[in-house]
Amino acid sequence: MISVPVYNQQGSEVGTYEFDPTELASGVNKQLLHDVVVMYEANRRVGTFATKSRADVAGSKKKMYRQKGTGNARAGGKRSPIRRGGGHTFAKTPRDFSYRLPKKAIRLATRMAVLSKFQDDQIKVIDDVKFSEPKTKQVTGMFSQLGVEPSKTLLAIDAHDTNVWKSARNVAGLRVTPSAGLNAYDVLHQRMLVVTTSALDRLRGKVQEAASEEAAE
Repeated sequence: MISVPVYNQQGSEVGTYEFDPTELASGVNKQLLHDVVVMYEANRRVGTFATKSRADVAGSKKKMYRQKGTGNARAGGKRSPIRRGGGHTFAKTPRDFSYRLPKKAIRLATRMAVLSKFQDDQIKVIDDVKFSEPKTKQVTGMFSQLGVEPSKTLLAIDAHDTNVWKSARNVAGLRVTPSAGLNAYDVLHQRMLVVTTSALDRLRGKVQEAASEEAAE
């Protein structure tokens, strides 16, 4: 069993959160986490680079001078890659780097990433995050009370909250996500994970639903 303290927004301990780690994952597979992170990084690549080939540059295609009898080395047109102003030999063209791993593997990697935060003591469980109005000072004050550096933190809440999102968007490096949008890349990218009890409950509930679906199949 894993048992961690639960804090409120003022940084005071208000209880404990206990659960069986196998509800998230049976263990942490580093190779799977690596593969999923590489996938997310590849999907972030824009791939809009481009250079001109000899077909794209300006210039006549006519042979510059006759093949033999001039004493010069044989030469083609002005667009040749060996000449100044010519095209690139292997010109780069726009490319789509994106690909997808199996959905079950991505979901499992997310749960493994969360489990790794518990194992590495890089997580803070909070009972709830609610703000009456959007104010950055409320977010920075909350993290100060928790003893967490916000610029290296991922804040996971149960569902999208406009006040929380607007309060956090001006804090450099801080990421906020609802539990439905939690993914392995964001969890591993940020050093600390601050998660609400309801978000953890929802994540564990999804695990149980997935297990029941696999059993039904």
